[in-house]
Amino acid sequence: MTDAAPGLKVYWQPGCTSCLRAKEFLSARGIGFESINVRVEPGAAAALAELGLRTVPVIARGRDYVLGQDIDELARFVGVNVDRERLPPDVLVDRLQSLLAAAGTMLAALPAEQLGTRLPQRERTWLDLGFHVAMIVQGLLEAAGGGRLEYEHYERRAPGDWRDAKPVVEFLESTAASLDAWWLTASDRPQLPVATYFGPQPLHALLERSAWHVAQHCRQLESLLHDVARVPGAPRLPEGVLAGLPVPASVWDAEIRP
Repeated sequence: MTDAAPGLKVYWQPGCTSCLRAKEFLSARGIGFESINVRVEPGAAAALAELGLRTVPVIARGRDYVLGQDIDELARFVGVNVDRERLPPDVLVDRLQSLLAAAGTMLAALPAEQLGTRLPQRERTWLDLGFHVAMIVQGLLEAAGGGRLEYEHYERRAPGDWRDAKPVVEFLESTAASLDAWWLTASDRPQLPVATYFGPQPLHALLERSAWHVAQHCRQLESLLHDVARVPGAPRLPEGVLAGLPVPASVWDAEIRP
């Protein structure tokens, strides 16, 4: 990167949607930074540990830092004004339902012999990617139910005995049912504070983050189907399902592609 802000560093890892979005946010505004892939850069994990951190993305300037999960916080950190509106909570829940259904359909259409293929520089496989979509919503439900969204929700992989798409598709379906049942009792509390590993968040904000996070990984499943596996007549995401969601511009990080 050229014209880097003094000492500005972005710690990221492959496959991290918040990492990609944070880097795009800075680049789109001409804010340079040192890009540090924690999976390959020697000393990166130790540098984060010195700050008392073990998650990414982290945008740091010396010992000052912000967690990049929240673009509004990142904007304040680098002195940028952001004026935007979130989709209403009920629309976000509807989008999540559509995306969960699409994830199951696309996962089932992937060639069975390729489901164990690993994504670049990650332990995560194509099958795990579908499982991860469900876990994003499971983490939302955990926080909304009085628990806490942990980073570990996003790091979990499909159980070892789940070797084909069927159990993951069923998990996606049961997650959608749980989301529906929860929203029947929670729709009148969009500003309810919920606990997350990146700090307390209004429920509305976590709903939006969960929706675009799921949407980005569904874009990746679609890309695996059409651009990598090249499955003839493969399903695509429903028309309009991404509208109004602040997904990254790119499907994959330009530095790491499958």
